[in-house]
Amino acid sequence: MKHVSILVPQGHFSVINIEASHQILNWVNSYCRRIGQPPVFDVRLVGTEKATTQSTGLFTVHPDVLLENVKKTDVVFIPAIFGDAAYNKEINQKAAKWVLEQYNSGADIASMCYGSFFLASIGLLDGRSCSTHWEGADRFQHQFPEAELMDERIVVEANGVYTSGGAFSFTNLIIYLIEKYAGKEMAVAASKAFMIDYDRSGQSQFRIFIGQKEHEDEQILQAQEYIESHFDKRIAVQDLCEELGVGRRSFERRFKYATSNTVVEYIQRVKIEAAKKALETGRKTVNKVMYDVGYNDIKAFRNIFRKYTGITPVEYRNNYNRQVAFPEDKITSKHTSYYA
Repeated sequence: MKHVSILVPQGHFSVINIEASHQILNWVNSYCRRIGQPPVFDVRLVGTEKATTQSTGLFTVHPDVLLENVKKTDVVFIPAIFGDAAYNKEINQKAAKWVLEQYNSGADIASMCYGSFFLASIGLLDGRSCSTHWEGADRFQHQFPEAELMDERIVVEANGVYTSGGAFSFTNLIIYLIEKYAGKEMAVAASKAFMIDYDRSGQSQFRIFIGQKEHEDEQILQAQEYIESHFDKRIAVQDLCEELGVGRRSFERRFKYATSNTVVEYIQRVKIEAAKKALETGRKTVNKVMYDVGYNDIKAFRNIFRKYTGITPVEYRNNYNRQVAFPEDKITSKHTSYYA
């Protein structure tokens, strides 16, 4: 049996991460009993206080056991902790020390969503691949350059440290760990019971690109605004440099530092974000959308689109365009037959 400790931290933490992890893992135990097998997990909520109130004041969680009473565990789950990483580290010093001790004693550590910020702040992601919510990716890269962020991935494993993508993708991490500890058959059963996509591996298609502008480099801001207002044109790096009157080498270095993207990556991301919005609405063909965002090579456009979304333009349109998914003629025919 695996001893699982679900951390109840201080601050603004995700109650959903805690409750859902507890529920799904205990469901596995119940399912095991129904099919005549011993339970797989010994699940405990672990905290620094007998009652921990979320900083919003909305919820209070009552841990099963205090940190000092858990000398050895097999798995530690870290829920998302929102807000400033340095502040969260400060108010969770006791928990940070305990997590590091458990990892050094052989425990697996699994963080959900913004929980990766906490792991990075205590040094556990230095030199390791990891994921986080796509919305916080730029901030994460700025704050923790020692970590190798793979924000397109939903689950990343690196030497016993597991991280997941944003929001409800933490359920995919749970299914992933159930497969590791209890086998594929049990993981498939859990995914069916909770209607979790078993084979979802990327979060890129859910990403909304918002250029990093929380910096004070005015010329780089001007370049970003130019790119965003001319996404339908072919934009060359040298043209931007001439427009701003700066040297190319200095410009590229400053741009990367300020935005966490190269100039070319930023141009591509802006164009693909515009393409995504166009594919989500109306009935434009993929070729028309391609031309509207400044591309004229369908193969290059498809490859770049897949690079940033994980799927093709056609797949994206089929997934997110309501008019494609629910054509008006089909809706009308259903209504006609219903009222006939």
